[in-house]
Formats: sequence, structure tokens, C-alpha cells
Amino acid sequence: MDCDRFQVKIWGARGSIPVAGQDFLKYGGNTPCVEVRCGDYKLIFDAGSGIREAGLDMLADETRQIDVFFSHCHYDHIIGLPFFRPLYSPSIVVNVWSGHMAGIMTTAEMIKQFVSPPYFPVKLDICKASLNFRDFRAGDVLSPRPGISIRTFTLNHPGGCIGYRIEWGAKAVALVFDIEHQPGILDPTALELMADADLAIYDSAFTESEMDRYRGFGHSTWEQGVKLAKQAKTKKLMLFHHAPSRTDAEMALIERLAQEEFPATLAARDGMLLDI
Repeated sequence: MDCDRFQVKIWGARGSIPVAGQDFLKYGGNTPCVEVRCGDYKLIFDAGSGIREAGLDMLADETRQIDVFFSHCHYDHIIGLPFFRPLYSPSIVVNVWSGHMAGIMTTAEMIKQFVSPPYFPVKLDICKASLNFRDFRAGDVLSPRPGISIRTFTLNHPGGCIGYRIEWGAKAVALVFDIEHQPGILDPTALELMADADLAIYDSAFTESEMDRYRGFGHSTWEQGVKLAKQAKTKKLMLFHHAPSRTDAEMALIERLAQEEFPATLAARDGMLLDI
């Protein structure tokens, strides 16, 4: 591998629930999972259904150490974890990080509760990888690997959610996965996360015309993402967490409209790979 490589790969960009069918071929149907590659290190953010394919890729690549970070533990962000094949390999070390439940539930408690009956047929001890659970609080700066700095933020989402800003060398990627904005206000946390970032991945589940109906669901819009990116001087904006009913044709229209406002915009697609 290239020791200077800084890349982002999208393994799942859909929100709420996985979808499939002829209307979802271009942008994909897997729920949130984003891989960030910093040189020889691979970081996974969220374990939606897309993490299954991410795990197969890592096994093929003979990856031996993996860090998995959770933004929060709503179903769409954790549903793929039991199907992440590296968990069952005794030769692999997996570090699991979370901070959205700080003071309420540890990372170990969260994972063990999810991967156990009655929600899953077996308990976590079926996993043979070396598992290390890492707890943090929003505001902490994490250093999972040499040279990698990850700033953490609390996002406005029911039950809490962590935003991550990954800094590698002189570049930065902002992950603003699940956030609800207030009408007429540019969220200061989102602005700080996205400030001068080379790439910001932003929750664009809805459109502004839909927000009155979905206020309180904990999500934002592509229009708000564009406003934030302009104000924060973000270099590139990626629309993420697509609504499960949003077809390829509808996504293509949203992507085009967003590009008219902020040309350096693209809509996330399963399998998309970007050099930062």
C-alpha cells in the first residue's frame, strides 16, 4: 500500500433501512458504512449493511488491524456488524470505538447487547478476533494510529450522535452522518466540523420541502449541506444517508440541483472511492 494514501470508500450510503431493486442500482441500497484509508491504516465508520462487503474486501487484502467507529447505535448504523467477517478471524485485531452513550452504556455493553439473543442467534463470544473496546466522550481527540488525529463532536440527533473529523497530514475529512438543522440557522458544530475540510460527508436524507413533515426525525437536507459547505469553505461536499424511498432518478436530480449551487458536490454511491 501507498504510505501517503488518504482515501475514502463508500460501502453504504442509504439511511434508515437497506433497499434493493431496479430503482436503486446506481446509488446503492446499503446502509451507512464509510472506510477511511490513511496510509496503511483502515478505519471504518459505522456498521450498516455495507460493512459486510467491506469485511470481505479486508480479508482479501489480508488486513490485520481494523478500527471501527460508531456514530451512534440506531439499527441502520449497526445492522451489518454481525456479518463483518474479520470479527471471526483469530488473526485479526479489531478496535471498536463509541462515545455517543458516554456515561450511560459502554462500547462493550452496546455491542454485547446487540450481538446476542433475542436480537441475534448467538452471543459475541463466537467472534474469534481480538476485540478491544474503546470508550470516549464527545470533544475528545482520538489517536487510533500514528499520525491520525480524529476530533469528535456531538451532533443534534435523537439519542445522540458523534461527528468525526479525521485529520491526516495536512488534509481533513468531516463525517456529519446524522444531524438535524434548525430552520434559518447554520449549525455551529457542523461549521466547525466542516471548516476548510477537503471532503465533508453530510446527512442529506430529506429536501427542504420535506422537512416540515419530518421535523424531529434527526436528519437534514442537501440544501442545508450546500449552505454549510459554502460558509465553511469546504472543498468538496458529499450527500449521504439517502432516504430509502429515494430512487436513482430522484437522486440524480438532487445531485444536479446541488451542483448548480455548489459545483464540488457529489452524491454518495455504494462502491465510490475518492482520493483526498
